[in-house]
Formats: sequence, C-alpha cells, structure tokens
Amino acid sequence: MHDEASGRTPIEPQSVDAPLSTAAVFLVVTIEPGQDAADRAREVVSDIGGLVRAVGFRDLNGHLSCNVGIGAAAWDRFEQESRPAQLREFFEVRGPVHTAVSTPGDLLFHIRAERADQCFELERLLLAKLGDAVAVVDEVHGFRYFDSRDLLGFVDGTENPTGASMARSALVGEEDAAFSGGSYVVVQKYLHDLGAWATLSTEQQEAIIGRTKADNVELDERAGERKSHKSLNTITDADGVEHDILRDNMPFGRPGQGEFGTYFIGYARELWVIEEMLRHMFVGVPVGSYDRILDFSTAVTGTTFFVPSNDVLEALAP
Repeated sequence: MHDEASGRTPIEPQSVDAPLSTAAVFLVVTIEPGQDAADRAREVVSDIGGLVRAVGFRDLNGHLSCNVGIGAAAWDRFEQESRPAQLREFFEVRGPVHTAVSTPGDLLFHIRAERADQCFELERLLLAKLGDAVAVVDEVHGFRYFDSRDLLGFVDGTENPTGASMARSALVGEEDAAFSGGSYVVVQKYLHDLGAWATLSTEQQEAIIGRTKADNVELDERAGERKSHKSLNTITDADGVEHDILRDNMPFGRPGQGEFGTYFIGYARELWVIEEMLRHMFVGVPVGSYDRILDFSTAVTGTTFFVPSNDVLEALAP
C-alpha cells in the first residue's frame, strides 16, 4: 500500500503488537555449518508468511501469528549489505550472587495463537521445511495462566505500552531507517523454585514484586528500602525520560519433570533498555542490591535477536 502523503510505501512490521494469546511456542534454533544450511534457513524465514496463512486459515478466530528473530551471527551468514545498528550477541551479566547466562541461538520463532493445536501445526511444518539445516536448542510451550498471572501468582505484563506508545517503545524508527519497523528482542527462560517461594508470606512476596498479589495495585516504596522487581525494571535515561519495552511473557511447565517457570520475551526499539534492566536485576541498584526474585527464579537461557519488518524479512530470500 502506498502512502500518498509522504510518497513512500509504509513499512509493515511483523506481528510484534499481537494481543496476548492463550498459547505460544518459543522455538530457538541454531543454523548448521555450511552455505546450503544458511541458504535454506533464509528461504524458509523469508516465506514464513505463507506457512502462517496456510495454518491460520483453518480457523481465523485462532489469530495465529509468528515473529521471526535473527541473531547477530546468523545475520552475518545471510550476507546482507547492512545490519541493524544495535544487533549484537546477548551479553552475560554476572552479579554478586546470580548470573544472566548467554546461550546459543541463530533464529527465534515466537508463535502465538488462541489454539495450541495451531501453534503445534505451524511449528511442525516449520521444522519440516528447515530439516537438517538447523538444530533445536530450546523449545518452550507456553500457556496463559488464569487471569494473566505468572506461576508466582502475580499479574504479569501490567505496564505494557499500548497504541502509539507501543510503536515508540518496541519498533525501530527513522534513527535506523533501513530497519525501521523492526524490533530487538531478548529471550530468557526462568525456572522457578515454587516450594521456596511458597514459604514466604504474601507481604514478603509483594515487597519483592512491588505490587499487591490479589488486586495488582502498585506499591509505594519508601526511601532506603531495597528496590522491588518493578522498580528495578523501570529504566530512565540521563534526561529522566522513562523507556518502556513490550513483554509477552508466558508461564510454562512440566510438573511431572519438576520444571516450570516463566519465559521472558521483551521487544524493544532500543536494545540498551533491556540490557540495562538486566544489569539492574542481576547486579543491583545500588550494586549488590540485586532483584530478590532471582533467589527463587533462575535464568537458564539468554539470547538476543532482531525481528525485521516483513519487507526486510521477505527480501532475505536467496
């Protein structure tokens, strides 16, 4: 579609702003060595829209979508003339007690729908097309837990930007014109120690999170108190301007295996915003006053990707 006022064709982002879904799959893969593997991966991701339409058409009310993220090493292998200005590998953040680990990942597929079967079918077809060109390094099936709560019992994603503020927070603009409409995304899989968390009183849990548990009301923090999870994730620049990101975290779990937690996924216009959040959480503000949620929730993965606009994604075809 052509924009008559500007004389330019509007950029079409991927479905970064899709509504919170009932089900999701977070699939991270690495691309095998060799040019043939890289070319096959480029071909598949450039035509992801065709797969989404084929599966999504079976039930349009399922609102199936899939965002494709590309890591720094994969971007180099795709032999593009330019690269997103802030795209870099996830950096390890080593705090006094806890560490945000860095783990491998060339491609991210963030699949969302109101039906788990649509997520499953899209993932199945996608992996069949990629074949032996990739290796799966992480696969998490998420679900919406009661009234949008995480497994710790608190509402998650309350501060997500909406409307025009979503685009300002999550989508690259004219500051990197070749990649406008794209988004930087960081993913981390957190495993919870629910037994230890359950030993805390509701008041202790609320002090750690920074919100009331029952009705999700933000708590005021007194001077001199240790910062809450909410406060540590509030990022302002040198001018005092607050910078938001767009989260679509999902609970996941296999109780029979004793593994359950939260899959963090954050979309941002400026990658440094998420990186600063992680420094605040793991190192602390002041240094040493790390996020107390980390005593009960361990990060076992950490990877950074760039989610290009649909125009750029389609142009990746070899």
